[in-house]
Amino acid sequence: METLEIMPVRVKVTAILKKAILSGEYQKGEELSLTDISNKLGVSRTPVREAFQALEAEGLIKLRMNKGALVLGVDEKFIKDHYEVRALLESEAAQKATINKMDVTALLEETINAREKQSFTDKEYYEDLNQRIHMAIWKAADNERLYSFLMSLWNGPSIGKTTVANDHYKISTDEHIATLEAIKAGDAERAREIMKKHITRSMENMLAGLRK
Repeated sequence: METLEIMPVRVKVTAILKKAILSGEYQKGEELSLTDISNKLGVSRTPVREAFQALEAEGLIKLRMNKGALVLGVDEKFIKDHYEVRALLESEAAQKATINKMDVTALLEETINAREKQSFTDKEYYEDLNQRIHMAIWKAADNERLYSFLMSLWNGPSIGKTTVANDHYKISTDEHIATLEAIKAGDAERAREIMKKHITRSMENMLAGLRK
């Protein structure tokens, strides 16, 4: 029986903060408080502290002794570098998952059902399903180092300032279905290409938001 993969809290917090910085919600020079973030997200200070450390290692924030963290901001190159690596690795994961004959039956059925019922309009449900689809593909690729690295790159739905959330969710749901259908059909090259386009579109969303 397939086991359910759960994303660690520190990774979820890192992803939320990373998305906020990449999308421009947190601006360069803005101060992030450990206490404020933990209260806002409803988690303890420990995973937030770990998230801060991970974000500093990526060059997104600078930790300040007893003063929280300072947002360093991002430019177009940072966003391109980030998403180009994701596109390369996630497309490879999709290809490997197909070769490994990943069982997508349940996920594909749920995703198709979500589209038919327009469940993608439910932000929390969409984000949960989105996360589960990507993680399932990483796991099926059967490469622990690849899985670990993709986990560290995760930043959740890529909704920039110029993107309408529901439009992004709908398009992403269609792309998820197409990817899962390609995996089910055993078409590794198609699964790879769809995933690459999926991540590249996310990059364009974030770039458009930054330029605005």
